[in-house]
Amino acid sequence: MLSWHAPAKAKKCGVIAAAALACAALGAGAVPAAAATPSTAKNQITHPELDWAGSQIAKHQSGSTSHLAVTPMVAGTPGMDVSGYQGNVNWSAAAANGARFAYVKATESTTYTNPYFTQQYNGSYNAGLIRGAYHFATPNTSSGATQADYFLAHGGGWSKDGKTLPGMLDMEWNPYGATCYGLSASGMVNWILSFSNEYHARTGRWVVIYTATSWWSQCTGNTGDFSSTNPLMLANYNGSPGTMPYNWPYQTIWQYSDSGVFPGDQDAFNGDFSRVQALANG
Repeated sequence: MLSWHAPAKAKKCGVIAAAALACAALGAGAVPAAAATPSTAKNQITHPELDWAGSQIAKHQSGSTSHLAVTPMVAGTPGMDVSGYQGNVNWSAAAANGARFAYVKATESTTYTNPYFTQQYNGSYNAGLIRGAYHFATPNTSSGATQADYFLAHGGGWSKDGKTLPGMLDMEWNPYGATCYGLSASGMVNWILSFSNEYHARTGRWVVIYTATSWWSQCTGNTGDFSSTNPLMLANYNGSPGTMPYNWPYQTIWQYSDSGVFPGDQDAFNGDFSRVQALANG
């Protein structure tokens, strides 16, 4: 079973490659499509409590087994991800049922913070889980760096305490309009790169990127290679991880269902618990 690790040199080269690819595309005349103005787009963020990692997956993923109890077809360490939609979580019960790690939604755009974040983030820690925070991206409301800063200011930080996963960036279908948020493929790559580089500059860690293969193909055009820098959390509710997004050889975490034994979404880490600890420790 493969588990995530990336040498520092590979990480550095990955960022340079992604930046060069994105810049080359822009230099060739690929200009991001016009997006809604920030003030207009922010006003469209009307139901952030209903936007979570995977909230759009079942709506767009053909053959999805959403809302069915699914047993993952690969071995791994069990975990979960939650948002404000779950409210106060019974973390002791989740731990007793086998959860070993969790991701908790912290923010969306630059206008929303999860009102249950403290209970969920600290509660999972106190129950013995390794946990991290995630940001639901809205690339049409502000720059990637701006949203990374907002995320970091509202719970998305990282510390090398052995119990904190690097932040996660949730890239999926727009719950408010255009699938790709009005951005061209090169514009989307640059937005993700902006968020990732800002997070790395401030924490020393690369964000985990959450996405689905079909969204990634449609909205990045399979350009921009993040595989040597950013671990992948893959959403696929069809019984197996399936095809990886562009250039990632494997997923670090597989979100395989939106319901099951744990509150929220059901996740499997690609490796034993020591690999979860390794990702937390960097």
